[in-house]
Amino acid sequence: MPSARYDCLVIGGGHNGLVAAAYLARAGKRVCVLERRHVLGGACTTEELWPGYKVSTAAYVISLFPPQILSELRLAQYGLKILPRSPSSFTPLPDGRYLLLGPDPALNQREIGRFSHRDAEAFPRYEDWLARVARTLEPLLQQTAPDPLPLPPAWRKLGTAKRLRDLAKLYGLWQALAELQHQIPEAIELLAGAARPILDRWFETDVLKATLATDAIIGSTTSISAPGSAYVLLHHVMGEAGGARGVWGYVRGGMGGLAEALAAACRDMGVVIRREAEVRRILLKQGRAAGVGLADGTELEADVVASSIDAHWTFERLLDPECLPEPFRRAVARIDYSSASAKINLALAEVPQFTCFPTPGVGPHHHGTIHIGPSLDYLLRAHDDSQYGRPSREPILEITLPSSLDDSLAPPGHHVMSIFVQYAPYRLSEGSWDEMKDRFADRCLELLAAYAPNLPRAILHRQVLSPLDLERTFRLTGGNIFQGAMTLTQLFSLRPVPGWADHRTPIPGLYLCGAASHPGGGVMGICGRNAAQEILRDLP
Repeated sequence: MPSARYDCLVIGGGHNGLVAAAYLARAGKRVCVLERRHVLGGACTTEELWPGYKVSTAAYVISLFPPQILSELRLAQYGLKILPRSPSSFTPLPDGRYLLLGPDPALNQREIGRFSHRDAEAFPRYEDWLARVARTLEPLLQQTAPDPLPLPPAWRKLGTAKRLRDLAKLYGLWQALAELQHQIPEAIELLAGAARPILDRWFETDVLKATLATDAIIGSTTSISAPGSAYVLLHHVMGEAGGARGVWGYVRGGMGGLAEALAAACRDMGVVIRREAEVRRILLKQGRAAGVGLADGTELEADVVASSIDAHWTFERLLDPECLPEPFRRAVARIDYSSASAKINLALAEVPQFTCFPTPGVGPHHHGTIHIGPSLDYLLRAHDDSQYGRPSREPILEITLPSSLDDSLAPPGHHVMSIFVQYAPYRLSEGSWDEMKDRFADRCLELLAAYAPNLPRAILHRQVLSPLDLERTFRLTGGNIFQGAMTLTQLFSLRPVPGWADHRTPIPGLYLCGAASHPGGGVMGICGRNAAQEILRDLP
């Protein structure tokens, strides 16, 4: 087969891969993106699953994507439009009450005050505290992580320039923490502690705590009482892609609208994008990355290969592990891909009508995330089941109805609904996901119908993605949506493995540019941007 040569080949057309490609091309490099599927975006994609219904198949909301990338790549000019959600959160209760939250402080005061005046007064202070910690940490997320550990020289030889850069970053971290002054102990607990005790100290209202705690466990196998779960509470106030700090939004046209805008930017800068181009192996020449071999036999040559897929696929499937140093191989093999998430996508003839908040059509509560998880004990019981290899008998549901704000997704009067489900453990104690995923989906929909009785008759089509389906479809090892668990041992300088947090790998010319690298999962694009900067630092 004929060959082609580029400065850089990017494996995977997810949003991080496209961001990396755009920045490399912006610097004048010849770049080719290779996407295995027919659709771009990786897990951030839109698919017309049924005629007239466009579905964000996996990822479903955006906020953490930095304004800097939006501006530098001119994504609005390429068609990206983000629709802010207000209200942003709705939690119905079995007793007929509900909690509505959003970016409007007056709404939050009024809604929380119906449960507790004390909590209504505490909530703005809680958000201010989170925002202060988030502002301190965000600059650290938007730069390459340092490699500060005193590892053996045989593990990796670090040059003086990199050591100085890493020292500067660590000093920056020290300075950032110093700005928090007397709140440093609380900030450390937020980064390393459990969500439940923090929320218990701040609030007395169970439904408020449960609504906030749900954000701490989405996509993980941990409980709200587990160390490390509190960190994701920061995501409640991080990001500005929705137009203001902490505002989460929908991408018009579905989440694939982000991928299409990135692809348009890439093409304008000369990036070649090839769909249905499955990479089977990474080619080496004299121990250095030299290109890739595709499933159809084509070989493409490049000075650099940047992988936006996870570490398992990059190092254990596309490479002969024998070409990697033994300590690195062992570290990669230890990466935790534990997952307990499933996704249900629906086409509806009408909006769900909640008995606690009836409306003739789309109401304000349909705009944001609908939480089925009314109490902390409910969340804990859902987690308990998963510890025995069982899907939750009463699962946690995080539901979005993007067509409530975006009329391009469904025919007039119809809607698309996304249900993200916890806990659905990847490894089952009995049976297989192929056998039981539809029964589990039935259970989830029965649970939702207890709050919105019209739902069953409104369903026209459905798609059920078990953790095994997420692995098969998106090559997310173990079904983990973050390309590796976001635990304390797999974050910052420890991601993907200690000693290799700067996107480089033991193979010269091979880099990681996806969520397997710092700062990890979520629709951020930062992994791709940071990786491109490191690649450009090395390229002549």
